[in-house]
Order: sequence, then C-alpha cells, then structure tokens
Amino acid sequence: MDFRDSPHDAAFRAEVRDFLRAELPADLRADDDTVLGVGVGENPRDQDWLRKLATRGWVAPAWPREYGGAGMSVMQQFIFNEEMARAGAPRPNFLAIGLAGPTIIVHGSDEQKREHLPGILSGEVYWCQGFSEPGAGSDLASLQTRAVQDGDDFIVNGQKIWTSGAHRAQRMMLLARTDPDAPKHKGISYFLLDMRTPGISVRPLTNMADTPSFNEVFFDNVRVPKKDLLGEVNRGWYYATTTLDFERSGIISGAGLQRLVRELLDLARTGGRRSDRAWPLARHELAERWIETEVAIALSYRVVSIQAKGLVPNQEASITKLFSSELAQRIAGTAMHVAGLAGQLGAGSPYAPLGGRIDAWYRIAVGATIAGGTSEIQRGVIAQRGLGLPR
Repeated sequence: MDFRDSPHDAAFRAEVRDFLRAELPADLRADDDTVLGVGVGENPRDQDWLRKLATRGWVAPAWPREYGGAGMSVMQQFIFNEEMARAGAPRPNFLAIGLAGPTIIVHGSDEQKREHLPGILSGEVYWCQGFSEPGAGSDLASLQTRAVQDGDDFIVNGQKIWTSGAHRAQRMMLLARTDPDAPKHKGISYFLLDMRTPGISVRPLTNMADTPSFNEVFFDNVRVPKKDLLGEVNRGWYYATTTLDFERSGIISGAGLQRLVRELLDLARTGGRRSDRAWPLARHELAERWIETEVAIALSYRVVSIQAKGLVPNQEASITKLFSSELAQRIAGTAMHVAGLAGQLGAGSPYAPLGGRIDAWYRIAVGATIAGGTSEIQRGVIAQRGLGLPR
C-alpha cells in the first residue's frame, strides 16, 4: 500500500481542493450526517451546488461518462470523496447516486436507464432502500414482503422498516419475495418502485436525535408494472448484492470524522472546559481520537488499494466499517467531555457550543454501529472470512 499520490492523482487532488475553496459556500458545509455517515442527506441540498458539481461530472463521479458521470478511476473516486469529506461539502443523496444509479447501470434495461438516471443526476428524484423488514434485518434473505404476478403487474403486500428517507422519496429499491417455495436466496425479485403508487403508506420513525430519518413502509395491494422489475424474476438477491457492494465503502468517512475532531480541538482551545479538573482527561482523549482518525484513514487506504488492483475487499471493508463506526461513538463521547454540561444544549440556545451540534452528534452516533451492518455482523465477517474461524 502506497500512501503517496501518483503525479496524476496529486494533480487531481489539487484540482478538487481548488474547486472546493472557490465554489463551496460556508453555509453549505455538512453538519450532523458525518457522524452517522450513511450519506442519506436529511435536508434537500441546494440545487446550485448540484449544478456546480454537474459541470464537471462530479455529481456521480464513479459513473461511466456515457451515463453522465466522470468515469473516475477507483483512486480518483477515493481522493474526491476524501477531499469532499475534509471540506465538509454536502453530498448528493447517496442512496440514489451511490446505490440505485450504479445498480441500474449494471443490471437495468436501456429503458430503465433512460427513465431513472437523469432524475438521479439532477437531484430531482430522491430514492430510498426497501430492504429491511421487522423480521429480516441481518438475515435479509428471510424477507416476507410478497410480490405476486398478475398479468403485466405485480401485486405487492408486506412491510419494510428502517427505511431511510422514505418520507420524501419518489422511488424505492424494493426487494420482495416472488417465489415462496424457492430457497430463500432464490425466490426474491428487485423492483424500482414508484412511491406515489396507491396502497403505499409511510410512517416516520423519529430517532434519538429527534430527526424523522427512518420510516416504516406498508404495502397494501400495491400494483407494480412489470417495466419496474429490475432484471429477471427471482434473481433479485444477486442484484441486491451489487447494491450492497456499492454500499460497502460509503458508510463512514475517516476524513469526515477527523474534521469533527478538528472542530473539537478548536473548541477546546477557545471555549472548552480548561478550568475544569476533568480537562486533562479530555485533553488526552482528544489526542487519542486524532490518532484513531489517522488509523481509520489508513484502513480506508487499505480498502481502496485492494480495489485499485481489481480485487474485492471483504474482511478489510468490515474492519474499516467496524473501527470507524465505533470511533464515531467515541468521538461523540469526547465531544461531551470537552463541552461539559453545555454539550447537552441543542440548536437555538445561545450557550450551545458549535451551534448545538454536539448534542445531535452524541445521539445520532448511537446508530453508527447499527447502520450499514451491525458491529456484531462485521465481527462475524472478520472472524469467518478473515481469520478462517467456524460459524
């Protein structure tokens, strides 16, 4: 693993930095979503920013040029994402750009590409991911939402849960069981569902940070036209693994976490609890958190180095996700130690440090070890695929 940029990559990194310095308004810098890191984007981003990215093909930098992307190499994608995270630049809806679009590019028909990719690139169509169910989370292949073919339609009944962004999504990546008699991995189909279809009910679930980011979604005899079936019937599990592979490297950004620690360092120098007896402990915590963000970044470099060689990171990606998501929680705890009691004040209070974001960080960070695969699941992957241990 070589940490040095090639001359070509160094020039590209400089180009991205210059662009961000010149074009990124201060009031568009990301806030709380860095801690959880799922890139959902709780608030609609300024369309002007999307247009600026689009002029360079940077809305979807990993997409091939023929589909409106920048056709970047794996290393260029990494550099771009790293610099965006360091600058706190808002990201377009990751579920659309990072998951739905690439899956459609790989498995969708020409008609589906023409229908869906332009809206994803413009930011006008927001997507959500209808995978998890009350009884099918970590064991996703056990899902029970049914889709029964009826002429040129499929009739869908069932329920999804923890559906990020469903309360404002126009489309859903939906997994439903189309053959209940087949082995559980082989009877699932993948649909590009129109969320405006009659029979769909969305019930927001407010998280610990008082944000309605998650949702329950109910399907009552929802008719889905066959044109919205991705690929072949009963092959949805294999298409879903494509989606999950794209998700693998986008859960937590070590560079974004380091930006949070830098903010805490600035707070400690100017308005932390230096006069408190607990300050020496917080001081050492800050040093530890900074070192740990360097470790997280190094682990990310390991993953991208494997990808750059044309290989698929497996346990390496799980190690990175496990370490970074648990680090997000430690950073949130350190933020509370630095801010003291004032860290519990929310946005709107004139006494709240960092505009009240520490309170939000602390509560949002609870979900970091759940989103994108729990820490227990990641440890299982590391044990079995990395260390060769039995199930």
